[in-house]
Formats: sequence, structure tokens, C-alpha cells
Amino acid sequence: MIAPKNNRFIHWFFHRYILRLIDKNFRSFNFNNIEVEPDKSVLLIPNHFSWWDGFILYYLNYKLFKKRFHIMILEETVSKVFFLKYMGAFSISKNSKSLIESLNYAAELLNDPQNLVVIFPQGKLYSNFVQQVEFDKGILRVMEKTKHAMQLVFAATFIEYFEHKKPGINVYLNKSSVNGFNNIHQFTDAYQQHYEAARQQQTQIVI
Repeated sequence: MIAPKNNRFIHWFFHRYILRLIDKNFRSFNFNNIEVEPDKSVLLIPNHFSWWDGFILYYLNYKLFKKRFHIMILEETVSKVFFLKYMGAFSISKNSKSLIESLNYAAELLNDPQNLVVIFPQGKLYSNFVQQVEFDKGILRVMEKTKHAMQLVFAATFIEYFEHKKPGINVYLNKSSVNGFNNIHQFTDAYQQHYEAARQQQTQIVI
């Protein structure tokens, strides 16, 4: 597993780079404001549809949650893009013994109330408007170890152009209970309900 590294200068430089990247390439960034408890960490569960996802969620954390950002991404991606590990990225390799190490590391991070951890349980990229969401079961291991220390937030992100040259970003957020998930199907169903409600809101936008 590749763990995050600390370098204040690299972090400062790429923090500014990511903010500018979002501001330059998107005409708007919208999200609904939700309240989170300052004395608990945040486990953020989003849909996974594009190269932009990590940057969008980093920007969201900067604007709303204001916690220390961490994100679980594929090991080959962390290896290829050197600066990601300085921005809170840590790796997971699905077909490796280190998978359990990565899940345990995510749980460790969530035991610190100053942290936010992004995990993509879909495991790979899907269409921005896919109707059915499927999750890998590893997320339950993280939750079992941390449900008393963290708060769970579902995020559904959609990008639309409409009549504009640049697209706009809409992130729909919902704080969920961390209890009551006995298996991955129950957890997936809970996210699916949020995702479907957000997708309907998005498709009802008329310009």
C-alpha cells in the first residue's frame, strides 16, 4: 500500500492548482449545505464517473467540510501521478494481500475526527447517469471498525453543459445513519435511494 506523504510546499502548490483547475474548467460548483459534527470524522461515499472525481471532492471538502482530505484510489494511479500522495491519496490494489491493509488504514484515518476519507465503493468508472449502482463489499469492513467515530455522507455528483460552453457541477449530499447495514446489499440500497433522488432532481432542471 502507498500511504500519503507530508510536504507542505508540494501540498500548498497543488492545493492552489486543484482550486484553479476546477474554477477554470467549470462554470459553476453547486452543493447542498449539510451540517456535520466537528468531533467526528467524515466517510464520504460518492458515485464514480470521471477523471475529475477526486478533484471535485477535494474542492467540496475545501468549501464545505474543511477537514483533512484523504482518498482511496487504485495503486497504479497513485504510482503514475506523483503528487496525489501529497494530497491525501492512499492506494488500494484489489487483487493483492495489501487490500486488507488499505481498508484497515482507511479505518485508522476515520478514528481521527479531523479527517475526511473518500471511498468509491463502485470500484471502477460508470456513466454519470447510470440507473443502478453496485458496490464492492470492502466498505463494510471500514464501517464496522469506525461507525462510532465517524459520520457517513452520501454524495451524488452530476455534470451538465446545457447551453454553456463549460459544464456546471452539482453535488447532492445526504448524511446517513451508520447503523443498520448487515450486508453490502442493504448499504447499496441506502445509497441507491439517495442517488436516484439526486438523479431525478438533476434531470428535472430546465434552462
